[in-house]
Amino acid sequence: MGVGTSTFVIRWINFLTMLLAIGVIIFGVWMSTHHDSCRKSLTLPVIGLGAFIFLISIVGFFGALKNNSILLWIYLIALCFILIAILVFTVLAFIVTNNGSGHSVAGLRYKEYQLEDYSSWFLKQLNNSHNWERLRSCLVKSEDCNKLSKKYKTLKQYKLAKLTPIEAGCCRPPSQCGYPAVNASYYDLTFHPVSPNKDCKRYKNSRAIKCYDCDSCKAGVAQYMKTEWRIVAIFNVVLFVVLSIIYFVGCCARRNAAARSHSKA
Repeated sequence: MGVGTSTFVIRWINFLTMLLAIGVIIFGVWMSTHHDSCRKSLTLPVIGLGAFIFLISIVGFFGALKNNSILLWIYLIALCFILIAILVFTVLAFIVTNNGSGHSVAGLRYKEYQLEDYSSWFLKQLNNSHNWERLRSCLVKSEDCNKLSKKYKTLKQYKLAKLTPIEAGCCRPPSQCGYPAVNASYYDLTFHPVSPNKDCKRYKNSRAIKCYDCDSCKAGVAQYMKTEWRIVAIFNVVLFVVLSIIYFVGCCARRNAAARSHSKA
């Protein structure tokens, strides 16, 4: 790659990533003003990520602008660590989300999930009382369960609904309990459960309780996290390829900057 081309590409790539980083920081500040505690917990990681991207972009931008091989070395080392981190995270994400699958419920269109089917990492995180209490409060605030009665006006619509893993696991008792559904948000609990599953006794029709303390709810969250992690892992693969190309161009820019400094000397 030509002397001017590589530095030009690196300069403009880092200028664009600086703008992106500023947008990420602004988004993090916006989240900090949001009253939802679930979103506030992501504030510091988002702002920290934006600041880190901004710092690296400045180093890469000025390194290419001034043809400074030292700044470009710093930029490439930081980019190398990012590539390694992305690679490790992606591999772990695919390993952690490799198992766990739902079983179809007879006569219904959704699946139910069992917590023990997921990896030990998921079990450890979700069975941690502190972690689950925080997640539970977020689930209650999310209104996922409360809006079911608005989405499905009749019992027939509800039975034919394709519920999400969280709706199926947290908003209703497991189907094996045998509780008759009165509507989308109320079950007749006067019937004796036909299953010894502990979740049958944990479920309540109360909006604040539902099945949020059930293992089926934790399994629904695990399935949701598995799906999200898979999406992030696929995105990381694409990001890894893009950053690898940028790293290659950066190596060319550093080599050209070093050669130019030697020629001047």
